[in-house]
Amino acid sequence: MASNPIVNMFKVKELRDRLFFTLLILAVFRLGSVLTIPGIDANVLIKYFDDLAAQNKNAFVSYMDFFVGGAFSNFSIFMLGVMPYISMQIIMQLAVIIFPSLKRISQEDGGQRKVAQYTRIGTILVCLIQSWGITVYANSIPGCIVLQNQIAFRLLAMLTVTTGSMCTIWLGDQITARGIGNGISMIIFAGIVARLPNACLELGQAVSAGEVQLVFVILVLIMFIAIIALVIYEESGQRKIPVHYAKRVVGRKMYGGQSTYIPFKVNPSNVIPLIFASSILTLPLTLVSTLAQGGNSKPWIGAVSRFLTPNGVWYNILLVLLIIFFAYFYTQVTLNPTEIAKNIRENGGSIPGVRTDKTEEYLTKILNRLILPGSLFLAFIAVIPTIIQQLFGFPQSICQLMGGTSLIIMVGVDLDTMSQVEALLKMHHHDGLTKKGKIRSRSL
Repeated sequence: MASNPIVNMFKVKELRDRLFFTLLILAVFRLGSVLTIPGIDANVLIKYFDDLAAQNKNAFVSYMDFFVGGAFSNFSIFMLGVMPYISMQIIMQLAVIIFPSLKRISQEDGGQRKVAQYTRIGTILVCLIQSWGITVYANSIPGCIVLQNQIAFRLLAMLTVTTGSMCTIWLGDQITARGIGNGISMIIFAGIVARLPNACLELGQAVSAGEVQLVFVILVLIMFIAIIALVIYEESGQRKIPVHYAKRVVGRKMYGGQSTYIPFKVNPSNVIPLIFASSILTLPLTLVSTLAQGGNSKPWIGAVSRFLTPNGVWYNILLVLLIIFFAYFYTQVTLNPTEIAKNIRENGGSIPGVRTDKTEEYLTKILNRLILPGSLFLAFIAVIPTIIQQLFGFPQSICQLMGGTSLIIMVGVDLDTMSQVEALLKMHHHDGLTKKGKIRSRSL
């Protein structure tokens, strides 16, 4: 009788410990997401955001809540989540390419550790800027701030939010080291999933009130199931580049003489372009939207705020362009054709039918052919929530969760976590999560 893979997950001590540790860290993250920062009246916040939702003016708040599971509308200590860190990672990766001195540092022994340290220092600066914007936003909400001393409140809020964001990053690092999968991705995943119950409740209320037709709900649900299947199909697709290594005699031993392949995914950068594009828009969106709340804001601030409305046309155009840009950028950084071609040549390998001096050119052409359709697919998925909201009048919360960035992140993180669990099960001589003991991928 075949063993149950779910039971096996808890039989293996290492896997069991990692699962429980991950759940514990995620529970701590969710607890911090409901702890309001000092000096804020939580009851006033609840009433204010309920009024915004009733007037359908909560697009900015819904967007900011997207990756942090409602922590922004709670004005919690984790209200910024890991997005400042991701934004700073993007800036540092661009800086490594632009500045030769920084690139040299990154290639030295221990250089990556220095770059990581610079990234964390920069993250603190980004957190301070965004937390200052949050204090401006809080000041625009009547009766929200209970501290009389405005300077004391701003300093306390900035310190609390910055510390909370750095603690969130630390929690993600702990999941990476002692838990399951990529910790930063798991933190974002937890924030998205935490909003599902409330979003489903909002949809049910909209159907009961007659604001949304039940037949549209069924049609959209079927459509999203099909999209999930397409996302999984796309995530598992690979282009296998065959590589043949010639035989080599070293001393009395013979090496090489084998054939293998380089697996290029249809979407090599996975969910990274979506996260990068969303996070790079978060900083200006936070600053402009918070400044627009002030009574003395300039006309151009209001114009830029409307321009960057998350469900607006121009915002989605910028999102699509950034997704395509980061798909190319991140793939070139992680899958550098020059480095791959160099490693193949140094190990006596060659791609059948391709001249050795044309290997880099061939790999670049293959990657470009994969990145373009993959990035366009990601961009299409990203704008689905706006399309559904505009066509069918669905609540923004459920649109964001059933499609777009959240869908790609949830599927991507889920597949990555399954792969991690699969590897640990097989390492301890147990069957995997699937019938054949492995998560299969398609060849193109």
